[in-house]
Amino acid sequence: MPELHDARIVALLMDALALLVGIALGSFFYGGLWWTVRRLATWRHPALVVGGSMLLRTSVALGGLYVAGRDDWRRLLACLLGFVLARVAVTWITRRRESACVAPGTGLRHAP
Repeated sequence: MPELHDARIVALLMDALALLVGIALGSFFYGGLWWTVRRLATWRHPALVVGGSMLLRTSVALGGLYVAGRDDWRRLLACLLGFVLARVAVTWITRRRESACVAPGTGLRHAP
């Protein structure tokens, strides 16, 4: 009986770890997207930067999802949930940061 209880605890911890991996992957993916778009005007060859950023972010995200969810569909689902939660968090954080750059009452943005 104790072995069954221990196996369930280990499975629960692995699912929680998969959720955290999903959050990290989503933060990297969407945070990298935000960073790339914010600095797009400063690069000499923006198309190469956007393409390279997309390739890097997608490769890391898909590789991480594969590794985290390879053994069990529940872990893959937990990882995907973390990825989506990270999207919500990055969107919320970046919108708060963007709204701090808006002049009150004008709707006009200015440099930070």
